[in-house]
Amino acid sequence: MLNIVVGMSGASGVIYGIRALEVLAEDLGVMTHLVMTPTAKMNVEIETSWAVADVEALADEVHAHRDVAASIASGSFEADAMLIAPCSMKTLSAVVNSYADNLLTRAADVMLKERRRLVVMPRETPIHLGHAKLMYELAQLGAILVPPMPAFYNRPATVEDIVDHSVGKALDMLGVDNKLVVPWTGRAV
Repeated sequence: MLNIVVGMSGASGVIYGIRALEVLAEDLGVMTHLVMTPTAKMNVEIETSWAVADVEALADEVHAHRDVAASIASGSFEADAMLIAPCSMKTLSAVVNSYADNLLTRAADVMLKERRRLVVMPRETPIHLGHAKLMYELAQLGAILVPPMPAFYNRPATVEDIVDHSVGKALDMLGVDNKLVVPWTGRAV
């Protein structure tokens, strides 16, 4: 059984975290632990037709954002991987600078210190030099950055196709098999 922590912070793009939870909920070999910032909850209501309670129902366990005594706040909890989708620049900066003042950033800090897989979907555009430096520093710490950037070789027909491709790439980096990404098979010349 894989233990995967899913963090959702206050950037636009909460649909990425929601879709990841949907796919992970279908996998009987995965146990999910969800932590959402207050702004992520606000964005669920602004950006989607989902209710926060329905998003939380996709997870096996939901942890309060301020509960820094939760199981996922400790390295002794054997989380296999963590996904932050979406990841605001505020959250990314906190993780880079070990500013673990809430459960989401503490759980990410634990993943880094324990040398476990941390996959981050930073959601900001355009980016300035400070953002680029923070992403560089996060990669140096061992995190895997998967900015949600659409591919078009798969000829997406809907917004859902575009979301699925980015989420599938992130799940690949978590080590979770999925059918969301259409693999490139080459082109006959």
